[in-house]
Amino acid sequence: MTRIDFYILQDVEVDAMHRFACALASKAIEAGSQVVIHTADEATALAIDELLWVYPDRRFIPHGLQNTPAAKRAPVQLCWDEPESYDGVLVNLTTEVPEFFGRFDRVAEIVVGQNRSTGRGRYKFYRDRGFPLYSHDL
Repeated sequence: MTRIDFYILQDVEVDAMHRFACALASKAIEAGSQVVIHTADEATALAIDELLWVYPDRRFIPHGLQNTPAAKRAPVQLCWDEPESYDGVLVNLTTEVPEFFGRFDRVAEIVVGQNRSTGRGRYKFYRDRGFPLYSHDL
């Protein structure tokens, strides 16, 4: 069964959520996992793409945008539609629970000030369906 981890950030800015997603992806690939970062739209995926080149500091995280050759080879795939692969960790940066989340071993939900109410809704969704939930206050 898919494990769901909620990361509650004290920061209220969406940029903090994006930086944390990059750090989480870095940690996951160091542990040998494939990562899909799911965004609401292509523009957000492009912003994360730029960030992955410089954050965390002095560390490039190999990644690719959906439907590109790089996405098939890289350990991190950025997508705004349903991903091409379902291995490892899904980092959900949208306000909705993706329909395909159950195909992953783990789902990371990052909650900041601007999306706390939708975060509660996603938590309730997973809880009501019996998924193992873990909460991390950061």
